[in-house]
Amino acid sequence: MSTIHPDPAAESLTGGATFDPASATITIVTYNRSGLLSRLLTSIREMDPKPGHVVVIDNASVDDTTAVVETFRESLGSELVYRRLDENTGGSGGFSEGMRVAYELGSIWMWLMDDDVEVTPDGLARMGAWAPRFKSIQGRRYDYDGSEFYWQYRLSIPLGIPIPFAPAGFDESGYRIMNSGCFEGMFIHRDIVREIGLPDPRFFIYWDDSVYGWLASRKTTSVIVNEFVLRRTREIKQWDMGVRHLNASSNAYRYYIMRNRGFMKHYFAEHGSYRPLAFSLGSLLTFGKELVRLLFVERTVRGTSNLWRGVRDGHKIAKDASWRPMPALQEPQR
Repeated sequence: MSTIHPDPAAESLTGGATFDPASATITIVTYNRSGLLSRLLTSIREMDPKPGHVVVIDNASVDDTTAVVETFRESLGSELVYRRLDENTGGSGGFSEGMRVAYELGSIWMWLMDDDVEVTPDGLARMGAWAPRFKSIQGRRYDYDGSEFYWQYRLSIPLGIPIPFAPAGFDESGYRIMNSGCFEGMFIHRDIVREIGLPDPRFFIYWDDSVYGWLASRKTTSVIVNEFVLRRTREIKQWDMGVRHLNASSNAYRYYIMRNRGFMKHYFAEHGSYRPLAFSLGSLLTFGKELVRLLFVERTVRGTSNLWRGVRDGHKIAKDASWRPMPALQEPQR
């Protein structure tokens, strides 16, 4: 475990309040992967300490997800809240709904994750150790093979893309400042959620967590901490580039990664951070990266039509004068 070094400047962000595990809610989004979900819920059951609530958002699964969730209701050790949506809203819609439920439960901390990970037994304790100091925290995770997964925690805002060469190592402080986010492990305080609103469900998948993390970093000091608290349980085809890996994708991802740059453009423009020429270059680089992914990871050229469809629809979104960002939240009435 990494050593935590007090930072008075960071502590002033939250007043140094003591972390209460019962104030945290783990929010999970799942879709037709009941076997993986069962592994995650089992790992939560074995945690010490446990969160006050576990919220499971089911994106209209057609497998036995409902039955699997019910088997954990008595043994989980946390209050279990299950919501089965009427349609698949993607990760974006699922996390938006999950965070809404957690917020309305009165949760102080919300820990987001997909169904294809496990939590380490002391994961909540490790994240909670940083809670008196920061309000937007990202932990680290092990990949399927046990290796250390590298997440690109810095965005180039003018380009609107992750910075692939942001340093992977940590100094004695045990954290690095980030301006992005990942719903695979985001640990965020309700004060920040109240100010920036819920994740935008219109993204469906892709760029939603990057934009949300960026919005959070505008309100508070956001950090990635040198704490391994998650482990991926699903193997994904990869191209090993040495220091970095490039994962396989899908036609849906290829479409949304380009389409959703229209939403990203709106969010950047809303906050005075949109630079048209640089952002266009970022879109071109994103398109090129997806071509490389097709050729070297998936060994095919089929799928480029989805990229072009995404570009077309993204341009339409970017020109939509009626677009509005997600609103701030109010404290629920009690």
